[in-house]
Amino acid sequence: MNASAATTPIDSGRVAEHNARLETDVRADYEALSGMLARRGRDIEQLTALAQTFAVAVPSWGVGTGGTRFARFPGRGEPRNVFEKMEDCAVIHQLTRATPTVSLHFPWDRTDDPAALREIAQGYGLGFDAVNSNTFQDQPGQEQTYKHGSLTAQSGAVRAQAVAHNIECIELGRALGSKALTVWVGDGANFPGQHNLRGALERYLDSMRDIYGALPADWQLFIEHKLFEPAFYATTIADWGTSFACATELGPQAKCLVDLGHHAPNTNIEMIVARLAQFGKLGGFHFNDSKYGDDDLDSGSINPFQLFLVFNELADASQRDPAFRPAYMLDQSHNVTDPIESLMSSAIEVQRAFVQAALVDRGALRAHQEANDVLQAAQTLKQAYRTDVGPILAMARLRAGGAADPVGAYRASGYRTEVAERRPARAGASSSGIV
Repeated sequence: MNASAATTPIDSGRVAEHNARLETDVRADYEALSGMLARRGRDIEQLTALAQTFAVAVPSWGVGTGGTRFARFPGRGEPRNVFEKMEDCAVIHQLTRATPTVSLHFPWDRTDDPAALREIAQGYGLGFDAVNSNTFQDQPGQEQTYKHGSLTAQSGAVRAQAVAHNIECIELGRALGSKALTVWVGDGANFPGQHNLRGALERYLDSMRDIYGALPADWQLFIEHKLFEPAFYATTIADWGTSFACATELGPQAKCLVDLGHHAPNTNIEMIVARLAQFGKLGGFHFNDSKYGDDDLDSGSINPFQLFLVFNELADASQRDPAFRPAYMLDQSHNVTDPIESLMSSAIEVQRAFVQAALVDRGALRAHQEANDVLQAAQTLKQAYRTDVGPILAMARLRAGGAADPVGAYRASGYRTEVAERRPARAGASSSGIV
C-alpha cells in the first residue's frame, strides 16, 4: 500500500501545514549540502534515493512505557492492546516514512483474530517483521514455570511447553505475513554448579531443533545472544560465538541476531558484524544504545560513531554481495520520554548512519589500507561520519509524504493528548509487557 492510500492517524493536512513552514529552509540546506557533496564527486540525488529505501521495524512493545528495575511509571494514552499499538506504530511511519513494519511479541500481542489484525495493519500501510517468543516470563494460567529455565530446563515438560509456545508463534506469524521468528531466552545460572554448562547447551539445541523443524521453507530463525541478565553467572546463549555455533548446528535457515546492547562495555561490535556477515550467519539487528550494559537507550543517543561503524561494515558486506539483506529492528525501553518520539528519533538516527556509511569513499579507503596509511584510512571514515546528512533525510521524508521534522510535527498535532482521552489508564494493561 502506498503512502497516499494508507489511513493516517494524524491528519495529513496538519502535517502538510507543518512542512510548509519548514520547506524553504530544508531546500536551502539541501542545496548547500548538494554543492559540498558535488565537490567530492557525490550526487545528492542518488543518496536521497538511497535514503528512501531504508526501513527499520518498530517493536510493538516499544510504544508503551518500559520499566526501571524497580518500578514502572505509565505514560499518558498508552496503548492497551495490540490494535492500539498499531495506531501508534502507524504514526511513527506516517511521519518518518522509514518504519513500514512492526515486530510483534507473543503472548503480549496474541490475538484470536490475526486476520483482523493484519487487515488493520494493512489499512495503515504496515506489515509485520519477525515475531518474538517469550519464555522468560510465566504467563497467567501457565502450567509449567520458567523459573529454572525454559528451552534448557531440566524438566522435559517445561522444555516441551517452551517449544510448543515457539511453534505457536510461528503459526501466528504465518497468519500475519511474517517471515521470521526471533528466539531469546534468559536461561542460565546465577551460581557456579547450578547447572552443567555443557548439558544446558545440549538441551537448548535439542529444543531448538524441534522449533527449527517447524519453520516454513521461506522463514528464518534468529538466535539472539545476551551477555547477562537475568542469568548473571552463566547465560546459556551469552555471545556471538555461541550463537554462531548454534545457528550453524541447526542449519541454513538459522541466523544470528545482534542486539547492540547485549555486549560488555567497549566490545568491538562492528567486528562481530563483519565476522557474522563473512560467514553468512548475520540475520539482523536490534538497534539501541547503552552506557553501562543492556540499557536499551535510544539508538545513537550515546555512541553514534559505533552505530556508523556498524553500518560501515554492512555497506562493505552489501558491496561484496548485493543480495545481502539483514533484518533491522529497534528494541528500546522508554522510561522518561514519549515512546513515539523516541522511536521516531531512533529510526532517523539509524537511517542517518545508513546514509553516512554510503558516503565512505571505499576506493580511497582501500588504497590507504593497502598502503598501510593508518591515519588517512581513519580520516576517510571520519569524513563520512562528520558529514551532516540531515538535509538528505529531511528531503527523503518530504518526498515520501512524511514530515520534515517528525517530532515537531507530532507535537504540533496534539496526538498524545487526543489518545490520552480515548485511552484511560487501566490496571494491568501495560502495553510493553515488561514489569
